This record gives sequence, structure tokens and C-alpha cells, in this order.
Amino acid sequence: MTCPRCGGDAALSMMSMFNTDMCCLECIEKEKQHPKYKEAVAADEAAISKGDYNYAGIGWSDGRN
Repeated sequence: MTCPRCGGDAALSMMSMFNTDMCCLECIEKEKQHPKYKEAVAADEAAISKGDYNYAGIGWSDGRN
């Protein structure tokens, strides 16, 4: 599998907290440094607490804009 963010190998992957991308672990670690990471986690937790297990996330931005 190819990581949608970096184009590298994503044989080991996790779903992004921002959207439904399955990203390599290196990109997931970078994601955790994003200025809106805590907001994305809180939105995901709120959706799950309401029973929305298919929440699409707050959307991905590389944090530069």
C-alpha cells in the first residue's frame, strides 16, 4: 500500500485523525505535531460518543496555511 501523504510504503499504516487516509506511521507521527491535532482528536471523540463511527474528520491541511 502507498501512503497518500508522502507516497512511501505504508505496509504498516493507521487512519489519520483528520480524514480517512490510511497513512504510514512516519506521516502519522508528523500529523501529531499539526497545530490542529488536538482539535481533530476531540472532534473524533465527540462523533464517536454520539454513535458516529464513520466520522470523516475535520479535513486535512498540511498546517502551512
